Amino acid sequence: MSTPDLVQRFRLSDQYQTLKGNLHRFLIQQIEERDLDISTWAEDKLERFVGEQVRRYVLDNRLPVNQRESEALAADARHELIGFGPIQYLVDDDSVNDIVVNGPEAVFVERGGVLASAPVRFTNDSHVIRVIQRILAPIGRRVDESTPMVDARLPDGSRVNAIIPPIALNGPCLSIRKFRKTALTAEDLLRFDTVSAAELEYLQQRVRDRANLIVVGGTGSGKTTFLNLISQWIPDGERVITIEDAAELRLENSHVVRLETRPPNLEGQRAVTARDLVRNALRMRPDRIIVGEVRGDEVLDMLQAMNTGHDGSMTTLHANSTRDAISRLELLAGFAGYTGSALTFRSQIASSIHLFVQVARLANGARKLLAVTEVTGLDGEQLHLRDLFRYDVLTGERQDLRGVQAP
Repeated sequence: MSTPDLVQRFRLSDQYQTLKGNLHRFLIQQIEERDLDISTWAEDKLERFVGEQVRRYVLDNRLPVNQRESEALAADARHELIGFGPIQYLVDDDSVNDIVVNGPEAVFVERGGVLASAPVRFTNDSHVIRVIQRILAPIGRRVDESTPMVDARLPDGSRVNAIIPPIALNGPCLSIRKFRKTALTAEDLLRFDTVSAAELEYLQQRVRDRANLIVVGGTGSGKTTFLNLISQWIPDGERVITIEDAAELRLENSHVVRLETRPPNLEGQRAVTARDLVRNALRMRPDRIIVGEVRGDEVLDMLQAMNTGHDGSMTTLHANSTRDAISRLELLAGFAGYTGSALTFRSQIASSIHLFVQVARLANGARKLLAVTEVTGLDGEQLHLRDLFRYDVLTGERQDLRGVQAP
């Protein structure tokens, strides 16, 4: 077994967790006795201080720790003092997309669409909660028995969800969806074989021609990533208003107004919903409105906006197919208090939405554009849909159906 593997096994042991806890308390004692404000220190100064204190602690206690293990202790101690503890390595790793903590000893990461166990652990439930509190503190949020669930956005754009006992039966749970430092480009998606050049060229032209479209897909399929990509094709100078629960879109246009919903306070008041923001956006002279995801009663206002002069508007919708997306739109409209007939609502969809773009994450973790579907009108009481592009999951073949006569 290699030395790095031995160090990793040491880090996962109960002995190491106890040693790290004792060392952390020792460092806190040293900092308090000297009245040090380490939050103002440069990284290299903190690294030197922690390294010196770790060496002193190891020597004074005659611990059987070699050089590599001592270095690991020092790095982990720094992360416990000013970072996110055991998961700081994962936060710093650009290849990691998602970090999932299911209690102190079950940490997973997603790389390339595949979820796998991560070689890190926490000491106990209290340790997990302490890290959660540290993550939330800079953004003024908290989690405790009175507020056992929290959903928030970090300053770098990453999304965080935390839930603790007694709601979480297996211990505190933490989910971090990391925000990419650089947005994916069309060239990236071509390199990953997510889309074809013909599909990109077609969608780019339709965006410029102000088609209203909805990106459809399941959880983790890349809906927001794809919406962000096609939003870059909006001609510069158009006034674009974005509405999101957690701001992720990064438009480079010169005239973008970004709006974000606000959850209720501890008294359950002062919430600002997506519907509130869509209605307000209509009074802000938008050329286009982009809603990060339609998931509630804002669906009626979004369709109304698309149907009343705000062509080129876009959103995403959680659904596994285009047909499922239509059913979900109808379901959301019912939740929003829509009392008209199904035919009337489908007629509104037909006059509002021009394209559905379906994306998916396959079993092997690869993300693909599965279909580009055009809404051509009503056929009796049913929406008439026509696939323009289609990806066959079984064969891996892409089909350009634009020249095929519609049935």
